Amino acid sequence: MTSQKHKPIRKAVFPVAGLGTRFLPATKAIPKELLPVVDRPLIQYAVDEAREAGIEQLIFVTGRGKTAIVEHFDTAYELETTLQERGKSLDVLEPTRVLPGNLVTVRQQVPMGLGHAIWCARAIVGEEPFAIFLPDELMIGTPGCMKQMVDAYNQVGGNLISVLEVPREDVSSYGVIAPGAKAGDGLTEVTGLVEKPPVEQAPSNLILSGRYILQPEVMRVLENQEKGAGGEIQLTDAMAQMIGEQAFHAVTFAGKRYDCGSKTGFIEATLALALEREDMGAEVREIAKRLLGS
Repeated sequence: MTSQKHKPIRKAVFPVAGLGTRFLPATKAIPKELLPVVDRPLIQYAVDEAREAGIEQLIFVTGRGKTAIVEHFDTAYELETTLQERGKSLDVLEPTRVLPGNLVTVRQQVPMGLGHAIWCARAIVGEEPFAIFLPDELMIGTPGCMKQMVDAYNQVGGNLISVLEVPREDVSSYGVIAPGAKAGDGLTEVTGLVEKPPVEQAPSNLILSGRYILQPEVMRVLENQEKGAGGEIQLTDAMAQMIGEQAFHAVTFAGKRYDCGSKTGFIEATLALALEREDMGAEVREIAKRLLGS
């Protein structure tokens, strides 16, 4: 049961303004968030995960050329009418439907980093705790990553981040936590955060994995946040300032993460999810064997 002192998590911010340059030329006209993993766009997986966690309002922080993401969640009258006339089911489109008023967009006019993108949503977030989803991070689990985090939030409140354990030599590519006391099964107190530390200076091998639940006070910190790594306003730096001021915990995700910000990670995700599908898994496995020559 949700504690009286913990406001429910009803809103989620999706920063989707990035240019997707790693996937050019595929992303010249199509937002990277709409690239399909098997037959579902990347952003759809994140939205489905949010809904499973009980989130009601979706806040997309967009940029130029990203209107197709919003259209994906709009009603396509011509398509639906054509399918119905042909006697085909509309069930496949059900996940793309959003209740009127439950999808809001704001523009990040200048690419100043993740922290700045989150700050752009401040007026819509208001004085409520909120979730953040980085769609590049495809998180597959039962229950989903955000549902696991909301369940933990209902126990401890405050701020939570999803973390994963990686090989020590990989930590300099990520935000890394300094872990404190254990607060429960898979729940760890966070005593510090470092963005992309050198391997020898990393406080742990537990990395931030693209899911957050934050209190609205982070917006005030971001308001005055100076530029950090890469000359951008880093969300990690703002969260680090809140440690010690508010409760801060890490949830170790029980599931599988795919880094769909990289081409190889995207291919891995596509193969892994295809192999799990009842309608194609066996056939894909045979294709893989044939390609590998075994």
